[in-house]
Parts: sequence; structure tokens; C-alpha cells
Amino acid sequence: MKKTTNPQRYPKLFTPGRIGTLEVRNRIVRAPCSSGMAAMDGAVTDRNIRHYTELARGRPGLLIVEYAFIDNDASKSAMCQIGCSSNEHIPGLAWLARTIQSYGVKAGIQLEHAGRQKFLGTRPIKAPSRIPWEELHAVGGEPPDELTWDEIQEIVKAFGDAAWRAKMAGFDFVEIHGAHGYLITNFLSPRTNRRTDWYGGSLENRMRFLMQVIADVRKKIGRNFPLGVRLSGTEYEPDGTTIEETVIVAQALEKAGVDVIHVSGGNHHQMHHQVSPLYVSNAHNAWAADAIKQAVDIPVIASGSLNTPELAESVLAAGKGDFVGLGRVLFADPYFPIKAETGLAEDIVPCIRCNDGCLDRSFKRFQAVRCTVNPDLGNEGMVCPTPLPPNFRVAVVGGGPGGMKAAEMLAARGGKVTLFERRKLGGMLIEGSAPSFKADLRLLMNQQSSRLKKLGVEVVYREVKPADLAKKGFDHVVVAIGGAPVDRAFPGSDRKNVLDGCAVLRGDDKAKVRVVVIGGGLVGCEVAGHMAEQGCTVSVVTRREDFMGASGDTGIGVEETNRTAMLELFAANKIAVRTGHHVVRVDGKGALFTDNKGRETLLPADTIVISSGFSGQPWFADELKKLGVPATAIGDCVQPRKIYDAILEGYDIGVRLGEVGSGGGCCA
Repeated sequence: MKKTTNPQRYPKLFTPGRIGTLEVRNRIVRAPCSSGMAAMDGAVTDRNIRHYTELARGRPGLLIVEYAFIDNDASKSAMCQIGCSSNEHIPGLAWLARTIQSYGVKAGIQLEHAGRQKFLGTRPIKAPSRIPWEELHAVGGEPPDELTWDEIQEIVKAFGDAAWRAKMAGFDFVEIHGAHGYLITNFLSPRTNRRTDWYGGSLENRMRFLMQVIADVRKKIGRNFPLGVRLSGTEYEPDGTTIEETVIVAQALEKAGVDVIHVSGGNHHQMHHQVSPLYVSNAHNAWAADAIKQAVDIPVIASGSLNTPELAESVLAAGKGDFVGLGRVLFADPYFPIKAETGLAEDIVPCIRCNDGCLDRSFKRFQAVRCTVNPDLGNEGMVCPTPLPPNFRVAVVGGGPGGMKAAEMLAARGGKVTLFERRKLGGMLIEGSAPSFKADLRLLMNQQSSRLKKLGVEVVYREVKPADLAKKGFDHVVVAIGGAPVDRAFPGSDRKNVLDGCAVLRGDDKAKVRVVVIGGGLVGCEVAGHMAEQGCTVSVVTRREDFMGASGDTGIGVEETNRTAMLELFAANKIAVRTGHHVVRVDGKGALFTDNKGRETLLPADTIVISSGFSGQPWFADELKKLGVPATAIGDCVQPRKIYDAILEGYDIGVRLGEVGSGGGCCA
């Protein structure tokens, strides 16, 4: 990496800082994010080491290792979670801490008890009150057992013992997890704490457990060892913890000897406020960090969707925090800090806040973490691409995210790559990024196209046919032409006021005042949101009963945090939704529909927008093979799916093509 340091570009971000006695090189804190890479018993694995090595090489000031369970009773939350519940965990933790520190990065670890929010769903489940976690209860899970007085004291002791182990392992910092709906939050929140004893009722009582934990931790690690607490500024629940109460808790923690408050928001019932998707505003919880910072003298870490250096710098410059916590952002690009520091910010692979890889395909499926834009995540050090043969010529047809990723990887291996694109780079990201609430996708388009330019990929802006490619003698062709819109004809579908959803997003056609969108998939919903923001009155009508779908094996459903946020966007813009309705015809009055019982409904409309989905386009690769041209199809032309699938398949063909025994590619 060529160093072109520009210290004036992000002066706040790269100023050294202090947390208690701990001096850190910059103001970037790697926020703890579960990876699912530990052993079943919580022991550190080689996979953990390789993962955190990459994060440390990116040079944040402080790297906080994901949450570790503190006892062998009910504290473990998730499969393959790191443990700090036994002295036998110390050797592995010491290996991990030392690995991080060897890069000049301070190493911290977060300590946690699951409380009622136990993803494993296995007994024992314990919480202050017998109130179930809604998501677990909905799939047949049992409510937690109410903690007894003696059990509470044992957990207090377990937190202190775990902190002592972290110190013995050589960590520089310990954070107590008091956010996101886990045990400490269960005590703090009136929504989940209905006790009538010393630990329930008033805020003083509800925060007593946390204060006892801090006292025991301080007794066992000493007054000068750096200690932090992560809090949700608010749970975003009408009967949950408020920012006013959290401010009081933060002030009490400062008096008790805590060195820093790490501010987030939400819980797993309100996960779109905790792990905010692209439909939710950036810097989503910075307001809460600001409120707490105004009330305490110790440093505050602001976190939540700070996915560009400019945004992180602005939070610090506005005085909303003393440090910034980056979680998913460093999944997307672990080198974010050093790229920003050395003048290479345009090379940062952006977190697009899709929550597809890191939540839907991993955490919610009990698998190790993955990332849509970073296929190396979870496989660090396992893929070692070999150089391509001299003068190896590759054509990539299609400049969407998958095609650009394939071109990037093949060029990085020394291939002579020509990318053919009939309009401009971006593919369906062009339409997908049109709504204001999907602006994060523009960051990805810019980064990918910039990377191709730096690697010297030749981009030819014209439509190309299989026969054209056959004449040019390419050693291999990667087909990434995307899916084709499904043609949906019905009486009146050829009227001038019937528009295509993608054309509306591109701005080719303008929807007017009263709009009916036919199709309740992701594109249809985004068209509806986009048109509502333009001042239109919008209705969405779908044949399906499961509006927006649900994530499944095909990958075409909508991840739950995105779905929840989209529903809130619909409510805010008063977008009406009708499920189970079939279009009969369109005429001068509007659109006529029937429901599943044959009842008719006429929706008056000035504009009808059709969004009927996409189908694959296998013909292009098939034709190339008939012409004797080695070809591999990737992305939506194989089967319409998501950005994750396109980039992963582009990556796979990019690193595997030309290897001995590779068979030519992932989808050949």
C-alpha cells in the first residue's frame, strides 16, 4: 500500500486519544461484533486469530474483541461464541490479545451475559423477570426463568472473574455489555424488568445489578485498568429504556470508576435501530452519544452506521463523541483506518448496510460471519490466488457488481481483462441506488469502478454479442449480463401511463400524482418509497400474501431488519399495501384487481408501475460454449438473487480461473 498521508483530511479521526490510563493511536474503535469462529467450548481458534489479524493490520486505535460469555450456566448467547468463563480460556485469549497488540493496536474484549436474548434457545435461559424474547417465543421458545437473589450474586461474581481473566490474558481494556437486549439491559429496562424487590421498580433499583457488576469488576482488576460499558441510548420501545434514564446511568457509571461509555441503541426486537440497514439514516445513534457526552466528563464512543471517514470525522468534529465505534464497516474493509489515514479513502470497500451476509446468511443461520462486499471475511488467509499465465486474455460481459468483482480479481492476478458494458458501470446498482434511502450503494459503484481503473482494466462501452467475442480469441469469457425483466402483459398494459419500475428509478419515465405499483417484491417496494418521496400518493399491490417476501434459499427475500425499516418508511409516507390481489386490467380510470375470493377493487391512478421481477439469461453463455469459447456465467443471469451472490461468484471465478483442476469456474 503506497503511503500518501494527508493528516489534514481527517484531523479528528487520527488524533491520539486516551481512555483512562490507555493511550490509543487514533480515535477509531473496532466495535465488538460476533463472528461465530470460536470452538464449541468458547476456545480461541486459528480462524479467530486470522480474522483478528486482518482487523489489527488495518490499524484501529482500539480493537474490542467480540462478546465473550462469562459463566458456564446461562450466559452463552450464540454458537461458537468466544468464552471467558474458565481459566482454561486464558491461554487462547492471551494468544489473541498478543496477536492484536503486535500490530501496535490496543486489545480489548467485551464481556456479556445473554439474559433472555439467547440465540441458542437452549435451557437454561435466565433473566430478571419471566418475560420472553418475542422472536424466540414466536418460534416456540420458552420464557426465561426469573433469577433468584443468590443467582444474581453469582452472576455479579462471574463478571468480575471474567474481567480478571481478561486482564491475566493481557488485554488492555475490558468492556461490559450493557446494551442490545442482553442481561444487563433486561435489568435496566422497565419493559423486561417487572421485579418488586431490590432489583426492580425505580431506576435506582433497576441499575443496581449493573452497579454491582462494576464494583466487582473494579475490585478484581484494580482502579487503573481501563474499563468501559456499552449502553443503548434508548431501546426505541414505547415502554423501554429512555435516553433520559440512560444519561443518569452513564453519570452513575462515571462516579463508579468507568473510563468510557460506548453508545449504541435498540435491542434485538428493534434490531433495525441496533444494526441499522440502508433504509435507516446513517449515524443513526450519534444523537444518543451526543446526549450522554453532554452529561459526563469521561470519553464517549459514538457508533452506528458511520460507514465513511467523512461521516466519522463529522461526528467527532461536532463533538458528539470522543471516539467512533466501527463494526460492520470493518467487516466490509478491515483496512478502513489505514486507507483513510494514508490518503487512500477512495479505495475503502464500503459497508452498504445490507445486513445480508453479516446477519441473514450468518448470524441468523448459526454460521460464521460473512459479508456481501468482502468475500474474504471468515476465510482470512485461506485464499491465495496464483498469477495467471502470461498474456491470459479474459472478457467480462456486464459491469454490475459481480462483473466488476470478477474483472478486479482477474486483473489483480495479471490477466489482460476487457470489460464490455452497454451503458455505464454499475449494472442494477444504477437503478438500485436511485432512491435517497439507498445512497450507500453509490459508494460501492464508485469504489468498484475506481478499482478497475487503477488495475488497468479496459472498459468498452458497447453491447457485444457471443459471435463478436468468439472472433477475438479470448482465453475465457465471464458472463455477468444480469437478469431480464419478466414481461407481464394484461389488458391495458400497453397504455402510455403504464411504466416499468426500473425505468422509473432511472428517471427515464416520470410517475404522476396517484401511483399504483404492481409487484410487492424488493424493487417494487423501493419504487413505491422513491415515488412517495417525490410527493406521489402510492399504493402497492401484489399477488403474494407474504409482502416483500422472506429470506430463503433463493436469496431473493428481504432480510428482516430491511423489511422492518421499509415498513416504517411505508407508514411514514402513508403507502397503502394490498396483498393477494391480481391485476385484471388497466383503463382510463385506474387499475382493476380481484382478490383471492374473486372480489373486484378499482384503484384510481394516474400512473401504473409494473415491477414483476427478473429471470435468468442462460442463453449468452450457452451460445458461447456452442461456439467453442470457454465461458462462465455468474450472478443474476444464472438466477436472480442479491448483490452478495453476484460479488461472491465474481470473486470465486476471479481467484479460481486458470488454477489446475479448477474446472474453469464456479458456475461454468
